[in-house]
Amino acid sequence: MPAILRVPAHISKPPVILWHGFGPPASERAMMDALPLDEVDAVKVYLGLPLFGARAPEGGMKEVARRQGEDVGLLVFKPVVVGAANELPNVVDALQKNACMPHGASVALVGFSAGGAAALDALSQGKVAIDAAVFINASTGLSASVQAYEKATGKTYAWSPASRELAKDTDAAGHAREIAAHQPALLFLQGADDAVIDSHGASELFDSLKPFYDGRSQRLQFTRPTGMSHQWAADPVTLAEVRKATGDWFARNLP
Repeated sequence: MPAILRVPAHISKPPVILWHGFGPPASERAMMDALPLDEVDAVKVYLGLPLFGARAPEGGMKEVARRQGEDVGLLVFKPVVVGAANELPNVVDALQKNACMPHGASVALVGFSAGGAAALDALSQGKVAIDAAVFINASTGLSASVQAYEKATGKTYAWSPASRELAKDTDAAGHAREIAAHQPALLFLQGADDAVIDSHGASELFDSLKPFYDGRSQRLQFTRPTGMSHQWAADPVTLAEVRKATGDWFARNLP
């Protein structure tokens, strides 16, 4: 799978794995430019989502758009979001084999939009030890992504038994217990001016997670930065805020 690695001269923290979204930043290179995280002494791994970049289908984004119109849930969300989450154990294996992390160690995650949904799915699966994560304007599952798609296109999604099952499987709030199983440090940055992803999904997830952080509430935070839109990386002020919040979160919470 395509990836870009940034390896600092001194490594003191677990690897940080970052996923981009469908909109800018929409590639591993763009995500690296937006969040270099130079202040975090960790190997940074910028992963390309399936169907994007080097893994774009024949026809490129036109084909992705066709798939969205046919069935955004089963033909786009599933291969991209669930596919990315399913790849995480292989990413960790590769990092271990290349001496980027010791066997049995943990990782940290960053996910923007669809990449945030992939990070939440990976947490709910529990196949990889994850100490901390930052979610930037994250989708909380297929239902949230369908809502965003309907809002953007004015079309109504035709649910099927298979897509409803996928929605249930990827509904992060419904898997709060699994996500919080080891009390990873989770920071939600949900822009107050995000017109793409409705913040209610992340807010509901946050409320579902709180009972599992009794006594360790400092490891679970939800913020709605003023002026932050879905295109957070395009605005210098918002970009600086997201960079600082992410770097500070890992500085405080990574072992």
